[in-house]
Amino acid sequence: MEQNKPDLTELFRRGLVKADMVLHVVAALLLLAACGFIFYYAVLNLANPTRDAIIHLINDVLLALIILELLWTVIRFLKKQKFVLAPFLAIGIIAAVRRILLIEAQTSFMEHVPNEKLYEIGLSAFVVITLMIAYYLSVKAQKLEQ
Repeated sequence: MEQNKPDLTELFRRGLVKADMVLHVVAALLLLAACGFIFYYAVLNLANPTRDAIIHLINDVLLALIILELLWTVIRFLKKQKFVLAPFLAIGIIAAVRRILLIEAQTSFMEHVPNEKLYEIGLSAFVVITLMIAYYLSVKAQKLEQ
């Protein structure tokens, strides 16, 4: 009876690993589809080059970059490559820069910029600097591992 336990456990583990792989493939396909839709709307914004359309275009392209970085992370998992922190740091940097650009574009046409917007830009800049330091440290740590 005890000999069946490891076999049943191993079968269950294999089933979970296969389900995990299938769900990662589905997630990758959904990320790719989302990126396609974002690019479609970005092209529509190019067709109508108003001030708001250009702001949305920049926002959409940076969001697509974030999604593509996530897609690369899923692809690395499916290829069973070693986990790397750099894509997540890049996602954070892109997201913070995206927010700074969006706020800056929105406030560039205001007569008076609210203090909250300035605080948000400052906080996002601090996040970018912090993530850049983390990226530098992670590259140094990888070199030390080798």
